[in-house]
Amino acid sequence: MVVLVLGLPAAAVSAGMTAYEASMDTVRAQAAERHQVTARLTSDVKGDDWATRPAQVRWTDTDGVVRTGAALVEPGTTKGAALRVWVNRDGALTGPPASELNATTSGWLVGGMAAFGVAAGSGAAWAGVRLVLDRRRYAQWDAEWDVVEPRWSARFHP
Repeated sequence: MVVLVLGLPAAAVSAGMTAYEASMDTVRAQAAERHQVTARLTSDVKGDDWATRPAQVRWTDTDGVVRTGAALVEPGTTKGAALRVWVNRDGALTGPPASELNATTSGWLVGGMAAFGVAAGSGAAWAGVRLVLDRRRYAQWDAEWDVVEPRWSARFHP
């Protein structure tokens, strides 16, 4: 019970905060290295093309270099349409940076898993101790019965 009452909250909070801080380091690093630029679609996107392959886009980087890449766009978008895309320091297309919500979710998930682990470990330890104690108690009862049973059951034999 002491492990559950004291260990479970301590493990859950420390694991959750550690995961949150590590995730926030990632969030800050990604926010520092990624930025949005306006790109132009180089061809029309018909029907459900976006579901099967990305469309080509073109943008000018902060250094004035014209770059191209592939980005997912909605069906029916026409050539020349402006899109906001994320690029990294090298100018390559990338996804948006992780958010604080991602870090918070990671912290809660890891904290919950730690709490579950402590609870499961405590339950397994309790079951193991109970099994050992029950086996010992049954062995004692069996030894006592071996002593008492011959005298007690002799009353019933003529």
